[in-house]
Formats: sequence, C-alpha cells, structure tokens
Amino acid sequence: MKIIDIRTRCVAIPLNAQLRHNTGVHPGYFLRTILEVITDEGVTGLGEVGGGDQRAALQKLKPRIVGLDPFHLETLKLKVLRSIYYMSNSRLYAAIEMACLDIQGKIMGRPMSDLLGGQVRSEIPMIGYLFWRYDRPGGGHDQTAEDLADYCVELHETLGVNSMKLKAGVMKPMEEARVLELCRQKLGDDFGLRIDPNGVWSVATAVQVGKRLEDLNIEYFEDPSWGLNGNAAVRQQVRIPIATNMYPARFDDLAPAIKMNAVDIVLTDLHYWEGPRGVKDLVAICNTFNLGVAMHSGAEFGIELAAMLHTASTIPTMTFAGDAHYHYLTDDIIEGGLLPYENGCIKVPQGPGLGVRLDEDKMKFYEKYYEEKGDYYARFHQDPYQPDWYPTVGGV
Repeated sequence: MKIIDIRTRCVAIPLNAQLRHNTGVHPGYFLRTILEVITDEGVTGLGEVGGGDQRAALQKLKPRIVGLDPFHLETLKLKVLRSIYYMSNSRLYAAIEMACLDIQGKIMGRPMSDLLGGQVRSEIPMIGYLFWRYDRPGGGHDQTAEDLADYCVELHETLGVNSMKLKAGVMKPMEEARVLELCRQKLGDDFGLRIDPNGVWSVATAVQVGKRLEDLNIEYFEDPSWGLNGNAAVRQQVRIPIATNMYPARFDDLAPAIKMNAVDIVLTDLHYWEGPRGVKDLVAICNTFNLGVAMHSGAEFGIELAAMLHTASTIPTMTFAGDAHYHYLTDDIIEGGLLPYENGCIKVPQGPGLGVRLDEDKMKFYEKYYEEKGDYYARFHQDPYQPDWYPTVGGV
C-alpha cells in the first residue's frame, strides 16, 4: 500500500456566539483545514488541523509523503517532521498521522483506539468551556461573573457536564475569579473548576488570583503566567496544581519544565505533541515523573474530535474531563452532524479507523462559507467592539 495523493480543503462553521480570549475574538465561526490522504488501494484517511488556512502548507509536504506506506509512520515522521527544521511543523505532521491511522484502522477493520493500545473507557467526560461571549444567543454580551456562572449552570443542565473551565485574561482578574466562586456556590463542592488566562497575567496578579481561589479546591490553574519561569514562580506560591498547554507544549521543553518544577498537569494535544502516538509518548514520560495528564481542545471539528476521543480512551491516567469548544459549534462536517453529549460525555466513535466520515454536501456548503468569511487568523483576531484593542502580556 502506498500514498498516491493528498487533498486539502478549508471549511468554516458558524458558532452560537463570538468568543473572547486574551488575544482577540473568534468572530462567530471556527475554521479548519481538512486533509484526505489517498492510497493506491482506494482507502482514504481523514485528518484535520487548525490555525487558519493550512492548505498550501500541507501541499508543500506532499512530495515528502507520496510513495510512502501509511503504516510506516516512523519513516513518515522523519521525512515530514525531523529532516529540515524550518519546514518542521508538529501540527501538520499530526494531521497526516491522524489520517494514516484512519487508513490503518480501515484496512484492519479495527478502531483507531486499538492501534494505540485499546480502550479502557468507551466514553470521555467533557467540560463546559466558558468564554466571555459577544452576541450571545438571544442577544447581548457577557459582562459580569453572574453571566458566566448562569451559563455554566445551563451547560450542566443541558449537556450534563460536571466540570468547567473559564477562558480568562479578558475581564478584570478578580471578576474572573468571582466566576469560579459563583460556580462553586451554584453547583456544589463536587463540580470541577478550572481557570486559564493563557499566560497573560503577571506573576503577582496570578498569585493574587490563585490565593483567592485556593479554598475553592479547584482542579487546576492553567498557564497562570508567561513561560516556564512564570508557571514555576506561581507554582511556588500557590496551593493549586499548575497545568499547561503552552509551557511546555513540545518535547524540547518538557525536560526543562520538569527540572524547574513548573507544572503538575500537562494537557495533551494531538497537534502540539506530534499526533496520537506522540501523545502516548508524552503520557509515558508524565507517568514516569508523576505528572497528571488532561486533554486540550483546539477548536476542533468532528474528525479531530474523533481522534482525540480515541486517544483519550486508551490512557488510564487521563482522569480529568476533557476540554472541548465543541458545544459552541452549530453544525459539523461529518455524517450525522455533531457528536452528541450524553450525561456530560461523548462516546468514542464506533467503526474502523476514526469511525467518522465526511458529509460531502456539508463540506461543499462550509467550504463556500469559509470563502465568504475568510481566514481570521491571517488578519488577527480582531475585537469588533474594541477596534483599537491589542493583546498585552503581564500587564495586570
């Protein structure tokens, strides 16, 4: 079996609100590049990557992978990820590996999870991810901690989720801390609480917020301040586990992070950590050093979500509920539409490979929608209600 071609398409799907974060705003839609790896035996594998329009970047890699066997992932990784550092991109490689594992599963008639060691759970608990929203369903913007706490209750009641995470670094830090306090009051002591300012706060601010939240017994404080040094400094002063999807977010930085005692929990991500197999390598290292592992969300559609679910299902130590932006999407590009939440969980897809297939009608529709809306990553995550705004780090 050989790879003979790849196909790349960019699609955008509307959201039910505009989502604010500390580097801008997702303007009412997410966009993803969809990869199809085509073999000489007529089997096609699906992959997905974010970060804007990646069609040209993936096509540049086509000469490196055409002619390879999709089962020979180590050779593929060497040619795509290791050979020339200025073309090296773990996110692009992860999309290719995802597609090759989909091919392997289809050939063998086994789910992707079986290629990674087999499932230890058939469904993955998910969080209610809280963003400060513009243009909410029904109108208006989130402006106070009460707005987000009420939304958290709504997600608990409608999706069944029993944990939340606040995307912080948008409003005043103490107002964001108050969101977690209100959620604890409204949802009880067993409801999981997390907060993530994506490193934008100064160490002093992060320590102030952390000390205020200590008595809430929150699950973790994610990337409270910038860099390995920032996380390490906050960890020394706050009695809350420090988590990260930023520092470290690659194998080069993992050893320094461990030596510096910068982190307690590493959020796995298929793209940062070199695909599903890379995540398994990461987990083995985390197990060695008694670090916790959780699952990061990158605004994925159904292809990558399926890969995330398969991967998470094979990791015994991944006991935290997984991140997902998924409940903000209004539709999906896979057959059957959005994967459903059931009692706060999403089931691992059944069937060979990823267990999902593209809906070609929706692909065509959302390709056109992308062409109309454009790549907001390329033009910066502009804030439509604060046109002169730009992000700062360590400013509060």
